[in-house]
Amino acid sequence: MAQPLAFILDVPETPGDQGSQEPSPYDESEVHDSFHQLIQEQSQWAAQEGLELQQREQEATGSGQQTLRRPEGTQSTATLRILASMPSRTIGRSRGAIISQYYSRTVQLRRRSSRPLLGNFVLSARPSLRLYDLELDPTAREEEEKQSLLVKELQSLAVAQRDHMLRGMPLSLAEKRSLREKSRTPRGKWRGQQGSGGVCSCCGRLRYACVLALHSLGLALLSGLQALTPWRYALKRIGGQFGSSVLSYFLFLKTLLAFNALLQLLLVAFIVGPQVAFPPALPGPAPICTGLELLTGAGCFTHTVMFYGHYSNATLNQPCGSPLDGSQCTPRAGGLPYNMPLAYLYTVGAGFFITCITLVYSMAHSFGESYRVGSTSGIHAITVFCSWDYKVTQKRASRLQQDNIRTRLKELLAEWQLRQSPRSVCGRLRQAAALGLAWLLCLGTALGCAVAIHVFSEFLIQSPEAAGQEAALLVLPLVVGLLNLGAPYLCRVLAALEPHDSPVLEVYVAICRNLILKLAILGTLCYHWLGRRVAVLQGQCWEDFVGQELYRFLVMDFVLMLLDTLFGELVWRIISEKKLKRRRKPEFDIARNVLELIYGQTLTWLGVLFSPLLPAVQIIKLLLVFYVKKTSLLANCQAPRRPWLASHMSTIFLTLLCFPAFLGAAIFLCYAVWQAVIYLNIQVVRGQRRVICLLKEQISNEGEDKIFLINKLHSIYERKEREERSRVGTTEETAAPPTLLTDERDD
Repeated sequence: MAQPLAFILDVPETPGDQGSQEPSPYDESEVHDSFHQLIQEQSQWAAQEGLELQQREQEATGSGQQTLRRPEGTQSTATLRILASMPSRTIGRSRGAIISQYYSRTVQLRRRSSRPLLGNFVLSARPSLRLYDLELDPTAREEEEKQSLLVKELQSLAVAQRDHMLRGMPLSLAEKRSLREKSRTPRGKWRGQQGSGGVCSCCGRLRYACVLALHSLGLALLSGLQALTPWRYALKRIGGQFGSSVLSYFLFLKTLLAFNALLQLLLVAFIVGPQVAFPPALPGPAPICTGLELLTGAGCFTHTVMFYGHYSNATLNQPCGSPLDGSQCTPRAGGLPYNMPLAYLYTVGAGFFITCITLVYSMAHSFGESYRVGSTSGIHAITVFCSWDYKVTQKRASRLQQDNIRTRLKELLAEWQLRQSPRSVCGRLRQAAALGLAWLLCLGTALGCAVAIHVFSEFLIQSPEAAGQEAALLVLPLVVGLLNLGAPYLCRVLAALEPHDSPVLEVYVAICRNLILKLAILGTLCYHWLGRRVAVLQGQCWEDFVGQELYRFLVMDFVLMLLDTLFGELVWRIISEKKLKRRRKPEFDIARNVLELIYGQTLTWLGVLFSPLLPAVQIIKLLLVFYVKKTSLLANCQAPRRPWLASHMSTIFLTLLCFPAFLGAAIFLCYAVWQAVIYLNIQVVRGQRRVICLLKEQISNEGEDKIFLINKLHSIYERKEREERSRVGTTEETAAPPTLLTDERDD
């Protein structure tokens, strides 16, 4: 029986046929128009056959014959009518007509491309193009004649035209292969007789064989690369057993892994690598590692490339030997200086920019795939008739494909049933009241968690006796992790009391509530980190403190996730099966698990500036989370009771990752950089103002000194003048008396 699918045969072009003419679009349109006409005629024939079947039913009813029970292996009349109208049945019956149709088209192509005529055949063996008629049930002899004529006409065409014609034929794969094998030009035929010679024919066949070998090698390499795709079989198994909703979680985890790998590659190449090549001198002896540093990030991890404070604040260059004359050390010849502060800032900025571009592109691509116009029209028929991959040969792969198709059909039918059963007005009012009450409780829970975290963080700041203990650093991450773990369960209990018709709406509501909780917690933590006073840090670098805090939160989130998977899924399954004697397993909570991934990724983006190796920690965490969640899912969880189609789920996840998570982390880092930069500028301005005040004071003091010196000089000058005057007066007095006596005597 002919297959209804159009198989594509990729046959490379022979190098010797490079001068052949390619089929024009006009020829292709004529061929497709002829097939359209053929299918219309077959549909009319099927309709006539259906009318005949209806007449037979009426005759059987009118004659009063009793309808007996049909034995096994027979079908009803309606079933036979549907089977008779299938494209594979109708096209298969008129295979000879299709071959004859293609024979006429190849004759036209041969005449247009000035190919040699069929001189070796008699005129009576050629079908008449004027009296051409499509026969519905040709005999085997006529079919063989037309097939042989088609083969000979295909031999006269170029390889590219021949392959294009074979691809467009609505025949089975075996028939196409048979026509391709028969249409290959045998040795010693007209190709060799046209003057090319036996040597050229052998060279052409050799080239053709080489091209085929290279083509097969390329296909093998491509299939090998697809087989090496991470978690390919695991994702297919999850999608076939649990549906597209659970599969979307693992695909989202894979996307996060790619984002972190790209970001970490940039940071290692331009920040971590140069600093490792030129390590700075340690301020003191290296502390001894106790093992607790894996949880706290402090201790021996402080003065490593893990955190911000280890990186140099100067230009890196090749070391130089100390000169003998004691002069200044100069770098070696050919050394390239590397400005580490600028490289650190620009690399983090470039990493965020590339991540933003990649994230926006992924979101736009997912949006185009999910919200394509007209993508849901005829989706049921496409799933039934076009979902099977005929290249699958292994038993395990075919079983996976069967599970995928079955789960896909369940999701489509469940979505169709939801559209057919609307809720009444009273039911909608009760649903709105329950939703409003649940939303109030969830918002109150999120607000209470934020207030509790703020009060507890302030209490830790005001208790300096616990600051010296390394284990006390895990108290705040533990409290935040417990709140982050327990609050979603409360929201889940409230969601169980709500009358949701659609499971898709239920998941979206749970995602919104968990998102509000995560945003409240992260906002409180950011306020705590930005408002941490330097005096409380006891001389520790603020950037190192924030980096270590984010590392502790990330590690504690992973530890609590493992405990939740162990006790929340495994223990509950054991209790349900052993004690409660229930066969039903818990379902996989998509909303809570997805928001945990977004929460961890937000912590990673927040800490990139303060800990350049934090994306590597996130990569290790995601790898472990995938295998832990996959094992727990297959062993402890069951498929959703109400199947639902997660066609837009990947777009929703990427949107939440882009706008609340990435945008919030970018704003936090921009504010942190502004507070490093602006604080420095403020301190510089304050220093300059103080210097100006000192200079003004110095100028005023110098003016007073000048006045003092002038007054001092003036007083000294006046004293000298008085002394001179007194000395002159004394001299005059000693010389004047004799004269006076003489005068007196004269008188």
